[in-house]
Amino acid sequence: MNPLFLAAPVVAAGFAGLTAYGARHPRSQLFGPTIFQTDFPRKLALTFDDGPNPAITPKLLDLLDRHNAKATFFLVGKFVRECSGLVKETAARGHLIGNHTETHPNLFFCGPEETRTELLRCTEAISHAIFEEPRLFRPPFGLRSPWLGEIVSQSRMQAVVWSLLPGDWRVKPIDWLTARLRPIADHAKQNLSTGDPPQPQGHGDVLCLHDGDYKNLNGDRSHTLAALEFWLPRWRDLGLEFVTITQALGRAVEA
Repeated sequence: MNPLFLAAPVVAAGFAGLTAYGARHPRSQLFGPTIFQTDFPRKLALTFDDGPNPAITPKLLDLLDRHNAKATFFLVGKFVRECSGLVKETAARGHLIGNHTETHPNLFFCGPEETRTELLRCTEAISHAIFEEPRLFRPPFGLRSPWLGEIVSQSRMQAVVWSLLPGDWRVKPIDWLTARLRPIADHAKQNLSTGDPPQPQGHGDVLCLHDGDYKNLNGDRSHTLAALEFWLPRWRDLGLEFVTITQALGRAVEA
């Protein structure tokens, strides 16, 4: 038997595995550079997807204000068009606004033109609301295609994923979500060296939560609020600083 016939399935399986890694893994840079951690272990980048959401986002903004926390909101264009005032308020309170596509499709199955249109229409909606183009982009479901990186770059944006995705879009008890957020505290403790006094080492987390539901406006994300009400003061007591993605990089995000 020709050894090439034996090798072909192995090569195909390897290619499929590599493609899956490039599309899904938060640390993968295969399909373009992505931001997935902060530049300092005491920096915790809070990020929220799928808004704006009139039922939850105003309450979340108040909660963040109480803890002097800044965050990055990755917005769905179709909801931005319906809630432009809420987008303006979010930006006015010092939070960053990012692009999360127009309709929240799985971009791995979208061709280049559809992908480009999804990003462009969301950018147009955000620009109309706050008179500023977003410089950050998060792919829905974190899934990337081989052509996404180039399109993001051409759109003058940088892609952002995460280091922790606790799954707050699931309908689960508050205690379940609260427990899923514990790694943030664990990482903060582990990143302290054994010196005297202890010094932080390594990188910090980018936490991905959801203030909206991409399927419906006014989605219920009250469990996300409750879990944050529990953790924000505790994370602060551990010395964490709540930052935007720009602050997480220690520099301005370049246009």
